[in-house]
Amino acid sequence: MNSDICRRALEKVPNPNILVNLVSRRVRQLTSGGGTGSRPLLADTVGLGAADIAMLELIEGKMDYELLEVVAEAPATPKKRKKS
Repeated sequence: MNSDICRRALEKVPNPNILVNLVSRRVRQLTSGGGTGSRPLLADTVGLGAADIAMLELIEGKMDYELLEVVAEAPATPKKRKKS
């Protein structure tokens, strides 16, 4: 994995955890061997690994992401035990 590409990808997606999730999902798509989304969205991928291709797609705007709003859950009420 190219460190320059990683640095540029982190500028686009500042949270490293989200970046790892995005890249790993795209790498799975690229290496799946068939179906939709298995071809790189870049013209020149000679000498690049799947992770580098995924990050370059993100850097060049070929791929995007959206954070979903987290909905707070109500606290769980403890279950009452039956006395025997």
